Amino acid sequence: MNIVIVGGGEIGRKVAKYLSAIHNIHLVELDPLAAKSADDELDVHVITGNGSRPQVLASAGVFQGGDTDMLIACTNRDEVNLLSCWIAHNAGVKQVISRTRSLEFTDSSDWGRKLGIDALISPERSTAREILGLIEVSGATHTAELLNRRAALYTLKLAPDSPLTGMTLKDIRPKFPDLMAVFTYVEHSDGTSGVPNGFTELKADDVCYVVTYKKSAELLQELFQPSKRMNSKSNRRVFIAGCGKLGTQTALMIRRDLGNFSLRLIDKDSKRCAKLSEDFGEDLVLNTDGADKRTLIEEGIEGADAYISATSSDELNLIYCALAKGMGAKKTIAVVRQKRYMELTNVMPVDAIVDPNESLVGVILKFVRFKEHALAYSMIERINAEMLEVVLTDKSELIGKTLAELKLKKGAVIALIGRDDDVLVPTGATDLRANDHVILFALTEMMPETAGLFGAEYIHED
Repeated sequence: MNIVIVGGGEIGRKVAKYLSAIHNIHLVELDPLAAKSADDELDVHVITGNGSRPQVLASAGVFQGGDTDMLIACTNRDEVNLLSCWIAHNAGVKQVISRTRSLEFTDSSDWGRKLGIDALISPERSTAREILGLIEVSGATHTAELLNRRAALYTLKLAPDSPLTGMTLKDIRPKFPDLMAVFTYVEHSDGTSGVPNGFTELKADDVCYVVTYKKSAELLQELFQPSKRMNSKSNRRVFIAGCGKLGTQTALMIRRDLGNFSLRLIDKDSKRCAKLSEDFGEDLVLNTDGADKRTLIEEGIEGADAYISATSSDELNLIYCALAKGMGAKKTIAVVRQKRYMELTNVMPVDAIVDPNESLVGVILKFVRFKEHALAYSMIERINAEMLEVVLTDKSELIGKTLAELKLKKGAVIALIGRDDDVLVPTGATDLRANDHVILFALTEMMPETAGLFGAEYIHED
């Protein structure tokens, strides 16, 4: 396909990198330095200019009678994204996708439909849900929801005092029958890693990627890290520094889904704090910055279950979280958008990093690669793996076959199956049925073949 990407920031460049291997990519970027950097690093055609101007888009192939198949607008300005999509739609581009930062645009499908936009994507809600998962399972450093929030992937490090230490995977279920989970990937403490099998032995400090349904999440946490337990339900506290769109959305979800938490909302903007006080009257709104040591101590940062920093600055978020950790917060979560900071959890006292851009890129790639063939898709960049949720139609040739009969190659796993109202942890004897929701885990290079087996073909056409 011929694809035009408007915006050469972190999101645009990442999308271009993933798609350029099989598609013809034109990247439009306003900033000359960012455009040159993209031109040096990526195998794409870079156009320097404003992506909301018809003349600039025309030079990228967006014009009446042109051969552009898709336009993806992902700058950090909604008006540029919406206008470039509108121009592309009216020029006859088959599909247009827009990033939007304002939640108002994604609250209703009317905006996209009226402008001829196929998908309006905002990462705030999915990022807020990831943060909730990290609060619920305090030892997790990454999480992704599956099967309409009935299940999730959790990344956890195995503590030395874990009862799982020294056990092989095949021995876990007989000893802990209530733990309904599948280990999809293990990074061993000795530096080796891969998709495990029943004979894989777990060792202290192994990092495990585990898929389970939500009812098993608490048990999973207790088995992996026995010493990390939440406060009593009557004394749970969460601090949120930076209450813009993401911070506020996170607070709303905590209040709605985890109502037994007491919130401390921190923001330097006095007008925003006044609005927060109206919306969160039962919680405490603090008009200060996230590093106000005296205020944090007075409001109980020591022993707090979580401190989340969601300001617009990656650097501040990391610093605020490190300070809060040093003052006794049990878990700190920093919102970070720049890839160069992703590994700082190894050298800074920050428990987890959440990247809204990764969530957005995942949604865009799902739309490009699978269109309607997949319900959910997520990338796990750290281990170069992907997860995909597909539905078996009643015409699938796999219906009636057992998982053992599929003979999936090493590096691919069926993690869970959603069947009616149940979530199944499959075995080799599990048979596939029409309308099963199948969660696939595979190394990135293996996902096209694995997805194709289940009827979710990668889109490769030029």
